[in-house]
Amino acid sequence: MIIQSERVWIGSQFIPAQIEIENEKIRRICPPGTHTADVDYGDKAILPGFIDLHTHGSYGYDTNDAETEGLRNWMSRIPEEGVTSILPTTVTQMPEVLTKAVASVAQVIDEGYEGAEILGIHFEGPYLDMEYKGAQPPEAIAQPSVEQFKQYQAAARGWIKYITLSPEHDTDHALTRYCAQNGVVVSMGHSSASYEETLMGAANGATSMTHVYNGMTPLHHRNPGLVGGALRIRDIYGEVIGDGHHSHVAALNIFFQSKGRDKAILITDSLRAKHCPPGGNYQLGGHDIEIGEDGLARLKGTDTIAGSTLQMNRGLQVLIEKAGVPVDAAINACTINPARCLGVDDRKGKICAGYDADLVVLDRDYSVIQTYCKGKAFR
Repeated sequence: MIIQSERVWIGSQFIPAQIEIENEKIRRICPPGTHTADVDYGDKAILPGFIDLHTHGSYGYDTNDAETEGLRNWMSRIPEEGVTSILPTTVTQMPEVLTKAVASVAQVIDEGYEGAEILGIHFEGPYLDMEYKGAQPPEAIAQPSVEQFKQYQAAARGWIKYITLSPEHDTDHALTRYCAQNGVVVSMGHSSASYEETLMGAANGATSMTHVYNGMTPLHHRNPGLVGGALRIRDIYGEVIGDGHHSHVAALNIFFQSKGRDKAILITDSLRAKHCPPGGNYQLGGHDIEIGEDGLARLKGTDTIAGSTLQMNRGLQVLIEKAGVPVDAAINACTINPARCLGVDDRKGKICAGYDADLVVLDRDYSVIQTYCKGKAFR
């Protein structure tokens, strides 16, 4: 199959090109008119498929539900917002719940599914700070433990690829070092770490930070905190929720000015309520939440933000149109940067011969026209 457009994202710019897809891969890229195209998208933008490293659920499903059919439904439908790869993300809960959750994801990976590719599991908690827990259930927060994590990883059949933890509670940075040395990305978040403790986390193997600005010690000119670490440590990745509500659009701009085009990662941090009708009763980690008119989830009866209903294509729109982020930096945050963070940038994150045929076609208003997951059309 050959698709083409006047605006294909190659070499950090839009150029006219044809993309030939064969056996789930991009076989080659040619100038327009080289071959007869099966689909001509005109002036619609063709981008690499979006990669969401931090998302708890959608369509009424949550990763902690441990329901295989719910997960399969999520993967088959999420390409409607341009997502072609994903890390289903847990939320802090008791060991038996988390064990079932990660085992369920591993089961779906082993048995097969369609749609966005599951690149692994994001294990958010339970090794978090009580003060900066956010909406994470306090009764389930635990002390970081290598032995306990090994049990979770065994249940996940090795599919935990990313973990959020608070570095100041990781004694001797034992879990950080263990994960970093065993192929698990360590992201610092939900943490009361000082700037100095943040540096020690990075020095012992942490390579990312979870939803920067949210769930962490703020920036102060005499006490930089974890936010200061996110802005100052140039070679560490940083997730950011790009809905314009979790962080002011000016703060998003400042974040991208600091991280540049190579280390910022757009995430949704979405909950089961995403893509669901307004209203309804929802939970996160066993606690009731409610969805406001602004699309934010909050713990019921409080102002505590509990997550978002952000769609990746709309997050890209916010970054470019409202936060004033350069186009290449914004697109990288959805594509090649998360791929590099996970170590899958040899097959994901850009439009290149030999890469997976993960593509999203966007209209001028950022609406998704078509998504291709390894060459198969989803919408």
